[in-house]
Amino acid sequence: MFGYVVTRILSAVPVMAVVATIVFLLLHLTPGDPATIIAGEQATAAEIERIRTSLGLDRPLLQQFVGWLLRILSGDLGTSIYSGKPVTELILQRLEPTVSLALLTLSIAIVIAVPTGVIAAWKEGTWVDWTLMFLAIVFFSMPIFITGYILIYNFSVQWRMLPVQGYRSLSDGIGPFLSHMILPAISLGLVYASLLARMSRSAMLEVLHQDYIRTARAKGLGTSKVLFLHALKNAAVPIITTIGIGLILLISGVVVVESVFAIPGIGRLTVDAILRRDYPIIQGVILFFSFVYVIINLLIDLTYRLVDPRIKY
Repeated sequence: MFGYVVTRILSAVPVMAVVATIVFLLLHLTPGDPATIIAGEQATAAEIERIRTSLGLDRPLLQQFVGWLLRILSGDLGTSIYSGKPVTELILQRLEPTVSLALLTLSIAIVIAVPTGVIAAWKEGTWVDWTLMFLAIVFFSMPIFITGYILIYNFSVQWRMLPVQGYRSLSDGIGPFLSHMILPAISLGLVYASLLARMSRSAMLEVLHQDYIRTARAKGLGTSKVLFLHALKNAAVPIITTIGIGLILLISGVVVVESVFAIPGIGRLTVDAILRRDYPIIQGVILFFSFVYVIINLLIDLTYRLVDPRIKY
């Protein structure tokens, strides 16, 4: 396994190199003068020149790229044009709300989706199956911000059960934390759960038609043991793969959810940076999410062996 891990890490290097190149060119491929666009129409010549100098746009392109790449390798993602703070520091400050939202969303999605997919496969072709899969299609097709506004209107405005916006850290108590995070997590989790439920159903259907499942039933094993002890364990690999793929939805959805619920996370930082044309933050966030996604994909691949010992790396 060690050799496999080393190979995967080495294969991630060219991927990150391509991402870094695209992120660097993001600023330079912008039509017009990037410094003028960032500064705005009302900026003076001195302000434009200051931005051009701070971004290193007054140097040759190759020199800019080499210098920028060396700073990235040392952990320096640049400095925010708007606040003057290091981008790395800004990302770390916003990391807790985003990680909390992602983990809570992931937990809700798995708890909802896996049993739903198992039940739908068990009741294949019945009204239960059709109803569950219809709801999965509806929630997957519904934009995340629409779901968020519906939840806000009902639970916050009409019934006044939960706060509308904001974030409370887990250090403030589990109650305040959940009261602020449950609606954002459900808004994002319903989309993620819908994808995962459909894949869980497909994987379970393939397994439930195998001979050893019929043998287990013939031996008199209970339905719950057949479904969750035998079938689900052997259907786990495609489900885990879907969890990894679904993280793309999770990462992109965080940006929308944090904007709707005013959560001070990395997603909200990205939106503010785009509105302010703060390119160093945009570049830093893209690199950060790309790195996280590569690491998560590696971890997902390594979990295959835990659920299926037959897999060889």
